[in-house]
Amino acid sequence: MNKSEIITKSEEETFLLAKKIGQELKGKEVILLIGELGAGKTIFVKGIASGAGVEDITEVCSPSYTILNVYEGKFPIYHFDLYRLSELEEIEDLGWEDYIGEGIIIVEWGEKIPFKEPDIKIEIEILNYNQRKIKIIKK
Repeated sequence: MNKSEIITKSEEETFLLAKKIGQELKGKEVILLIGELGAGKTIFVKGIASGAGVEDITEVCSPSYTILNVYEGKFPIYHFDLYRLSELEEIEDLGWEDYIGEGIIIVEWGEKIPFKEPDIKIEIEILNYNQRKIKIIKK
């Protein structure tokens, strides 16, 4: 297991860190994003999507109400947001597991999902208005 911790000092630095991760993806990863509201999870998804070849990152947005957005880059990206779901049964009923191996799965509010071994787990902690402490754990 590979662990690292990075402090970013701006939204742009957070985006660029995520973009670098996106460039390294093979196309079948499960990525769980954990962090409080406003921590920068969606910015992180935008960066990953950019690195993974999504040309128009303005289409990358949090699927809080739709639960799932799909983006096309070098690989399909399945972007789940579990913020509005609180019951385990609701989360299990999504069928998110059906997407494993079909592309990159990114889950905001990943702590809610009963998945023990993601390929990458990212924890984002707000330090102040601009700074974030980002812990990256890779399988």
